Amino acid sequence: MPTTARALTAASLLLLAACGGPETTAGADGPIAVEATDDACKVARTSAKTGNVTFEVTNKGTKVTEFYLYAPGDRILGEVENIGPGLTRRLIVEVTEAGELQTACKPGMKGDGIRGAFTVDGEARKSADADAALAEATKGYQRYVNSQADGLLAKTTEFVDAVKAGDVERAKALYPVARTYWERIEPVAESFGDLDPKVDGREDVIEEGVEFTGFHRLEKDLWQAGPQADTASIADRLLTDVKEVVAKAKAVELTPLQLANGAKELLDEVATGKITGEEDRYSHTDLWDFRANVDGSQAAVAALRPVIEERDAALAATVDQKFKALDDLLETYRDGDGFRLYTALGESDVQALSAAVDALGEPISRVAEVVSR
Repeated sequence: MPTTARALTAASLLLLAACGGPETTAGADGPIAVEATDDACKVARTSAKTGNVTFEVTNKGTKVTEFYLYAPGDRILGEVENIGPGLTRRLIVEVTEAGELQTACKPGMKGDGIRGAFTVDGEARKSADADAALAEATKGYQRYVNSQADGLLAKTTEFVDAVKAGDVERAKALYPVARTYWERIEPVAESFGDLDPKVDGREDVIEEGVEFTGFHRLEKDLWQAGPQADTASIADRLLTDVKEVVAKAKAVELTPLQLANGAKELLDEVATGKITGEEDRYSHTDLWDFRANVDGSQAAVAALRPVIEERDAALAATVDQKFKALDDLLETYRDGDGFRLYTALGESDVQALSAAVDALGEPISRVAEVVSR
């Protein structure tokens, strides 16, 4: 990608990262301040009551960082990504049951992170149990997740069959189609421990000593390296991992805040991998993933729409407007049933996409605040 385009991407990341609001001081019952540096993760309080837990994460290091709240088994309850040096991001998580959790800062956005114990006590409670609109939102979005999970399994099976049959052209055609279903529900799909790097890990971001597998390993074989001796076995493992993701995605109970946070996480995915052209670096089918991430974000917001409209009608209208602007722009890059290769885009195209994502990211970042009221 041209240098100018990369500079624009960096600016986009900073703008998205800044959307969390100003830093606040943690009181006894207020937001929990987190000071993240390159070698430490200082959490002001390491316990909370069940219900909504708010973290204010300030990056005082030199590397872009992330912050996570994990349930046992490394299941992600909530996360904020792309926290640039000097910036603060807010994370609001609904914790429905008492238990031992973990916080983690990830300087450089790699690895298991700098972990710390975090205890939650109190009675089990769910916001959706006391609010019919929130209950319907989670049910509606779960139906969406189930339908996309079914599509992911069906199209990944077709993709794997083509790879194993040595039908390279058919496999190439199916690759972005199968990934569309993954990208639409990525916040849910990637929350299950180490399944995300197995299915979707890029060669440059997986940890040292971890095998390069999944979609992107097969992408490299199809577009660059050519079929390898282990390509068929890698394809089989992808299908096995996808089946596990699908089963877990259908079984997990989501909270309204996970929908709201997921809508923002999907836009962060666009900013970190799609706009930069790093996600599908061999096939250059990044715009398929871009479109799917936006679809998924829209689905989460659509499920929450009655709640957002009732509590902040102006925000609902702004989100609609910004989604439409991004949708209209994306459609200009259509090519038949798919999209142009990302390498066909010029600097002005990248600039326009980056600006549209920035414009949408700010109001989307406010949805969790509205839902948590």
